[in-house]
Amino acid sequence: MGFFSSQFSNVVEWEEYRDDILFWKWHNDEIKKGSRLIIRAGQDAIFMYNGKVEGVFRDEGSFDVESDIIPFLSTLKGFKFGFNSGIRAEVLFINTKEVTIKWGTKNEINIPAPQYNLPGGIPVRAFGTFSCKISDHQALIDKIAGIKDRFTVDDVKERVMAKLDQLIMKWIVKESSDMANLMSRADAIARGIAEDLDMEMTKLGISITDMTIQSISYPKEIQDMITKVASHSMVGNMNTYRDVTVVSAMGSENGGSNAMGNMAQSMAGMQMGMMMGQQMVNSMSGNQQAQPTQTGNSAVPNFCPDCGAKTNGANFCGNCGKKLV
Repeated sequence: MGFFSSQFSNVVEWEEYRDDILFWKWHNDEIKKGSRLIIRAGQDAIFMYNGKVEGVFRDEGSFDVESDIIPFLSTLKGFKFGFNSGIRAEVLFINTKEVTIKWGTKNEINIPAPQYNLPGGIPVRAFGTFSCKISDHQALIDKIAGIKDRFTVDDVKERVMAKLDQLIMKWIVKESSDMANLMSRADAIARGIAEDLDMEMTKLGISITDMTIQSISYPKEIQDMITKVASHSMVGNMNTYRDVTVVSAMGSENGGSNAMGNMAQSMAGMQMGMMMGQQMVNSMSGNQQAQPTQTGNSAVPNFCPDCGAKTNGANFCGNCGKKLV
């Protein structure tokens, strides 16, 4: 019974198909006489013999190996199944569908920002998605499939994440000078990252077809400072806010000495947040011209007569609060 069972035909198909697998290699048994190859939608089948690609089949359906497949193979066109023979070939099944993968920075990325006088840069985190698909069968076989039985979404993500931090830093610096409003340039930053990633992944036979950045965030203490400074600077005096913050820290419930130590540690973050908050305000009102505006018959002066601060056409001085008209 064992002798005759070896002659039974088999079905060559993707036996472990999952959406997160990009290729899977069939090499369990000899391909016997009467065997059939099954290709489903979204799959390609690549016949390999002695490590060499013999033929690529893209049409979905069920095919008789002897009559439909072998006549199209490069070096096996004349192969004849004997009574006790089979083909010890491998079949590489390729997932041809585009897959979308979530990504996120594991650690904060320090973005250079010399305008804030911070040697370490501004720490940011980001997350989003990217899409990819297999685009070059031969490159995939040469670089990956020759030594692996399968290649998954996690394998692609691991390779992408190894390069992503550097690319995020590169394209944020290149595309945005406004560190307080990075999301306003998120599309341009994502396009640049996608182009660079595609150049790298194409070497493996994989194309990056899309890239999105859904969020760019700062550490909570910096984000809180940006929000407070931006809101306060639009309605009051920046110097007053700073002074009140320092006094509040000195009198905190943890005691004067501890509070002063904490304050000293957080001064860099406070300074960064205040400068970024002011930058946000400036970007919102920066298009206004520094020319006198008319309210009835009175003109707003360019500079406050009390403190000399620039008025930017406002009815009240943003520094000392003096009514200007």
